[in-house]
Amino acid sequence: MPSVETPAVSKAGITTSATGERHIPSSVRADGSVRKEIRVRPGYRPPEDVEVYKNRTAEGFRNRAKAGVPGAEGLKSEPEPSKSGPAANKNAKRREARKKAAAAAGDAKEDEKEVAKPGPEPEKVVDPEVEREKEAKKLTKKLRQARDLQDKKEKGDKLLPEQFEKVIKINELIRQLEGLGFDPQGEKMDAASET
Repeated sequence: MPSVETPAVSKAGITTSATGERHIPSSVRADGSVRKEIRVRPGYRPPEDVEVYKNRTAEGFRNRAKAGVPGAEGLKSEPEPSKSGPAANKNAKRREARKKAAAAAGDAKEDEKEVAKPGPEPEKVVDPEVEREKEAKKLTKKLRQARDLQDKKEKGDKLLPEQFEKVIKINELIRQLEGLGFDPQGEKMDAASET
């Protein structure tokens, strides 16, 4: 227990003298000038010295992870009688023998794996016809949307700049479809010419 002669210093730097008066002691500023002592009124508690309210429920919620799994402490404190018996020694020897056998077999298996594994798996072979059909389907959809926007424009509706760009690209979409071998409706050209 500290004696009355040693002043108690709070977090805010307030010291209590032997007579019970509280003050902030004088100090020296960075420029060398002296800051005079400040007397603190009785009963004043600065914000630094006020204890933060701690809700028990909230504290318990924060500390729940530190507690661990409920009931686990009881399991740890129980002694394990099976370790000291002769059966435990036999089991330990068996485990070691299994590990050695697995290690020896594992070396042989690793050699086989290296020979069997030629490298990365080859990529799936993609049918170019399927890819062309997918691309044609996408282009047909874009073309249909662009034509719908063109109809809106002709009716007098206002179009956004992005929508106007789509209308401008109609001829380009038709050329791309023809390049893939499809007509503007998305049908294959060779099938359309036969019928």
